[in-house]
Amino acid sequence: QVQLVESGGGLVQPGGSLRLSCAASLSIFAHCDGGWYRQAPGKQRELVALITTRGLTNYTASVQGRFIISRNNAKSTVYLQMNSLRPEDTAVYYCNAESIKPPMNYWGQGTQVTVSS
Repeated sequence: QVQLVESGGGLVQPGGSLRLSCAASLSIFAHCDGGWYRQAPGKQRELVALITTRGLTNYTASVQGRFIISRNNAKSTVYLQMNSLRPEDTAVYYCNAESIKPPMNYWGQGTQVTVSS
């Protein structure tokens, strides 16, 4: 059973930065797309950033230019560097690993990010 463990969340002031990490128990990120999702209270979970097995990246419009997703296949880890954080970035952030062939879809337990002064 694959486990994804997120870390790096916390409380930060507006304009600050945080770096989230997602470590997999097995070397799956070489074979899976890695994604970061977030869910704020009362809202649906949304995709924040995605990195494919080929290293292509995609971001939701609200974080474009502020967040950077990256991966280290040797460490089976995906990162999310979050800069210029805003109060509206406050949410629980979840890591996801997904592939179609073979079919795989794994989620982490989530890490809280709170942006407040």
